[in-house]
Amino acid sequence: MKLTSALGVVGASTVLLSGTAAVDLDITSTGWLSFSAPTGNVLTRADSIKLAAKTLAANLRSYYTGDRPGDVPGNLPAPYYWWECGAMFNAFIDYWYYTGDTQYNAITTQAMEHQIGDYSAFMPANQTKTLGNDDQAFWGMAAMTAAENKLPDLGKGLPSWLALAQAVFNTQKNRWDNATCGGGLKWQIFPFNNGYDYKNTISNGCFFNIAARLYKYLGNDTYASWAERAWEWELSVGLMSSEYHFFDGTDDKQNCSSLNRIQWTYNAGVHMAGAAAMWNVVSTRRHPPGRYALMD
Repeated sequence: MKLTSALGVVGASTVLLSGTAAVDLDITSTGWLSFSAPTGNVLTRADSIKLAAKTLAANLRSYYTGDRPGDVPGNLPAPYYWWECGAMFNAFIDYWYYTGDTQYNAITTQAMEHQIGDYSAFMPANQTKTLGNDDQAFWGMAAMTAAENKLPDLGKGLPSWLALAQAVFNTQKNRWDNATCGGGLKWQIFPFNNGYDYKNTISNGCFFNIAARLYKYLGNDTYASWAERAWEWELSVGLMSSEYHFFDGTDDKQNCSSLNRIQWTYNAGVHMAGAAAMWNVVSTRRHPPGRYALMD
């Protein structure tokens, strides 16, 4: 979700960092405000937000070792997962866009280039044993963010950020499984991996997110149709309730007749971002946007 929309409901708050002091953040004041930094400087509201973001970004960067000699660009050390690295670079792209600070752009582009993999769709061979649709999609969402924010393309004959996001969408569209549950994406891509029989909300939610954002970006109705299909399918099997609770997943060996009712915040997050994109477009192009009004 974009910083501008995400911060609108936060108000004045304190950002807590592991192993560091708290950072005071004020997004509601007008004009000038006192900021309790060690320097005692007086900062504007925008300065306060950017300083908090800079502190968070630096803390996030401290976990990453993929740019070190002998390490693998695009991987975080254990116990962190590959998808989390994709989410991290998505955050760095937004950080650059909103602050103008380019210090993380080099490691971002290095990592995303290194992880492009098969089909130019973020399917690297080094992830085959655990590669899920959700894992792939987190890198696809990072590429979509790069396209939306106009991060310079890689060049060198490599696919554009937009082309990478489209490739993720195309590979996942082709995995849509009508054999059970009336549709949906499985969690795992390959049948030899544990979880291949599980249809989970984050995989389908990320697919919805990418389809919705591609529709907003390009105006191609094919993406809208797939976004709507994913949304309606999740509602039909109960992964998304009518009150917009998002449950973890369901077993396709049981034809999705029961739910794992654990709720994770990232499921809500990817759907809210995709719903915002659809609401933005369909309110003027297609039909009343009520079905996407998650945040009313």
